[in-house]
Amino acid sequence: MAGGLVALLDDIAALVKVTAASLDDIAVGAAKASVKSLGVVVDDAAVTPQYVQGLSPKRELPIIWKIAVGSIRNKLLIILPVILLLSQFAPWALTPILMIGGTYLVFEGAEKVLEAVGVIKHHGSGSADGVRDEKSIIGAAVRTDLVLSAEIMVISLNEVAHETLLNRALILIMIAFAMTVGVYGVVGLIVKMDDVGLHLAQKSSKFAQKVGRGLVKGMPILMSVLGKVGVVAMLWVGGHLLLVGMDELGFHAPYGFVHHMEILVHDATGSAGAVLGWLVNTAFSCVAGFIVGCVVTAVVLGIKKLRAKH
Repeated sequence: MAGGLVALLDDIAALVKVTAASLDDIAVGAAKASVKSLGVVVDDAAVTPQYVQGLSPKRELPIIWKIAVGSIRNKLLIILPVILLLSQFAPWALTPILMIGGTYLVFEGAEKVLEAVGVIKHHGSGSADGVRDEKSIIGAAVRTDLVLSAEIMVISLNEVAHETLLNRALILIMIAFAMTVGVYGVVGLIVKMDDVGLHLAQKSSKFAQKVGRGLVKGMPILMSVLGKVGVVAMLWVGGHLLLVGMDELGFHAPYGFVHHMEILVHDATGSAGAVLGWLVNTAFSCVAGFIVGCVVTAVVLGIKKLRAKH
């Protein structure tokens, strides 16, 4: 009896060791995959604050919370099952899906640029009295998040493609929660910094008052800059998805040219080559995204006009 108990305990210990090793592998895999997708995470954090710009401070955090909930639903209920199934049975379909998402992003970005320069009329969400509709804001943010989250998850999936299906799923679940908490936690801090500034400005300390006033004055500027960065991010990420997607589907010329220019700058600029080469790639991706986005915007507006006539 004692021998059987000892054997059982040995088996349990061995199982615990295997489980611990597996969890370590999952954690390491999640960390590596997360690093690869950090660029898109920055884009996501830059895009989101524009959706609460100009709203009542009391509505900012509730809206960000709802967008965050929509983001985790996107990742876990839509993206995760789809990309796991596709990676297992139809990996070739991931690229076209990302290109469709990229097209949506460049459409959103180009539309905002064209509205800003007065080429097309602004038709943002709002009611007759000028109050922005919360449902529309959240819906637009969650749709944009769907594309950015899909890229985060697909990039992460590519980094752990060698893992078993179960480990892939667990790693992507970890990434989904970590990225959502990270992005929307940062966004929440950004949009509430003016409130922190007001609180500090009322303190007795001269230094706290100075910092507080600086935050209050600086946050509108920061929000405006982030809004513009968000638009550029849409064009950059969307354009890059389209260029890389075309390259993977066999149409090599556009991305081949961009990559060639990136290498030329990289090799010609010494120690700054990595950064400058990346900037060249980003600039071309933005331009490509804007061109495609303008075409899509023209098509969408044309369809809307035709529908309005009927």
